[in-house]
Formats: sequence, C-alpha cells, structure tokens
Amino acid sequence: MRKRKQKGTPDAQDAAALEGEQALADGGAPLLVHLQALRRVLIVSAAAVAIAFFLVYSFAIDYLMAWITGPIAARGIEIIYTAMSEALVTKFKVALIAGLVIAAPVIIWQVWGFIKPALYPKEKKTFRTLFVIALLLFLLGVAFCYLAVYTLAVDFFLVAGDNLAKPMLSIDKYVSFLFGFIVPFGVAFQLPVALYLTTRMGLTNAKMLASKRKFVILGIFVLAAVLTPPDVVSQLALGLPMVLLYEVGILACRLTKPKERE
Repeated sequence: MRKRKQKGTPDAQDAAALEGEQALADGGAPLLVHLQALRRVLIVSAAAVAIAFFLVYSFAIDYLMAWITGPIAARGIEIIYTAMSEALVTKFKVALIAGLVIAAPVIIWQVWGFIKPALYPKEKKTFRTLFVIALLLFLLGVAFCYLAVYTLAVDFFLVAGDNLAKPMLSIDKYVSFLFGFIVPFGVAFQLPVALYLTTRMGLTNAKMLASKRKFVILGIFVLAAVLTPPDVVSQLALGLPMVLLYEVGILACRLTKPKERE
C-alpha cells in the first residue's frame, strides 16, 4: 500500500516551490510580495523626507524664512507671533514642506519602481511623459502665482486695510496664507492633463468640451473664487490662466484618440 506524502517532506516542499514559481511566472505574485514592496517604498520615502527635513532645519531654515517673509518685510510690515510655540512650529512646518520638495525625486523614484511592473511598455512611456508634463505645469503654476500674482494680492489687501488698522501679521497665519495661495495655482495648472486623461478614457472629446465652454468658464471662476482669497485680483489671476489652459486642453484632445477597449 502506497504511503501518502506528508506535508513538509522534500517532495512536498519542491512541489510548493514549483507552484510558487509558476504563480510568479504567470503574473500572480502573492499579496505578501506587494505588501513588502509597498512597505519598502514607505520606509525609504519617509527616511528621505526625515533626512531632508533635518538638513533644511539645521542649515537653511533662516534663509528660507527670510525668503518667505520677503514680500512683507519689503513693505516695512512687522511679522509677529502670538503664542510661545508659534514661531518654532512654523519653522517645523516650513522645513517639512521644503523636505518634501527636496525628497520628491526619491519618493517619485520609489513609487515609479512600485507601479512599473504592472504597466505595459507603451503605458510606461505614456506615464513618464504625462508625469513630466504634470510636474512642469505644477511648478509653472506655483512660479506664476508667486512672481506675478502673490505680490498683487499682498498689495491689494494692504491697500484695503489702509487707514483702518496697523498691519501686524502673525507668522503662522502668514505662512498658511502663502501656501494656501500658491498651491491651488499649481493644482489648477493640471487642467490640460486632466482633460487629456478623460479624453483618453473616452469620457470626453474635443467637440463636447468646446460646446460646454461657457459653462466651464463660469465654473472656473466659481472655483477660483473658492480657492483664492476673496478679492477680484486673485480670482482673475487664477481664472484667466485656467481658461487659457482649458483651451490648450481642448487642443490636446483634438490630437488624442480614445483608448480602444479590449
């Protein structure tokens, strides 16, 4: 009578190993493998941010704070803090944001290494191109806001409060206002990429986007009123470039074919 093979014997272990190799070869990697890869991405990204934060806070925080408060200091306005920990916490906040920016290449590289095996060669090329365009548009939006719009908004608010009260700005509220002002511009400049993706997925097309132009323009200025401080200058400064980007998105959609469904 033939004996049944026991679990854990060499033959059983070889069979399990062959099954695991076959699963990997067929693209069915175990969930544990993906979780370990994701864990590595999170650990390396967090370590990169922590190192960048330490370097910024140790060697560059004073120069960075001077650059951030430059538009206010140039107008002779005093920056104050109203709580014992406010100045320190604000420095931590700025150093952390700067650390995220500095560590962004490491984070992007880790995320790309995590998702790359799941993409086809053509999809990899498209993803890289879209990512570069989206990053450049975000940086362009932030730079445009800080160089061309932010100073106008500062002057507008100072003139609005002239002869009413003496401006004494809290450092925490000022920094929060600055980042809350420039980040929406970077996000809004992603509009052409969003239109391309929706067209690629077959959800929109150039003809439909052009026919809805007047409603979209109205929505853009409503969104600009929500994202920016309550002044006409800031709303126009965000709304007009978004309208231009919408037209660029329509042009890109005319050159885009919807992805064929399998």
